[in-house]
Amino acid sequence: MTDQIQSSIVIERSYAADREALWALWTTKDGFESWWGPEGFRADVREIEAQPDGALHYAMVADAPDMVAAMKQMGQPTSTECKGRFSEFRPYDRLVLTQIIDFLPGVQPYDSTIEVDFIPAAEGKVRMIVTLHQMHDAKMTQMQRMGFTSQLTKLDKRFGWTG
Repeated sequence: MTDQIQSSIVIERSYAADREALWALWTTKDGFESWWGPEGFRADVREIEAQPDGALHYAMVADAPDMVAAMKQMGQPTSTECKGRFSEFRPYDRLVLTQIIDFLPGVQPYDSTIEVDFIPAAEGKVRMIVTLHQMHDAKMTQMQRMGFTSQLTKLDKRFGWTG
């Protein structure tokens, strides 16, 4: 049996926030660091150029003791440098983040794309639609989904999203 790779994963949230506030979470150092990374991890932004073709460079750091222990047990580093760029940048409307996946042993580096659309909704809410494009195999694509869903729980708590 072969692994079928899902071409994209769409995750949608409606938050009681304005587009400017959500946009800042993706495009400012403080905003990005406040939520990026699955539970038990944090992002330390090294560089963020919020503009078309602007750079994004951060370290993904295991910071919860159980995650640090799990990473060490798997023989993985507790911190990984991540680099990308804003390949599309339309303030408060849409951004596309293209990240270079160059940290997986035995896997040729490749680009991974995250599309984010910010759509005004009723009652002062904003729909944030995130499209994650496939990784190099089904297992990594599933891990990507789980990790991103985990990190969204940080925003869910902040904005009171209940599904």
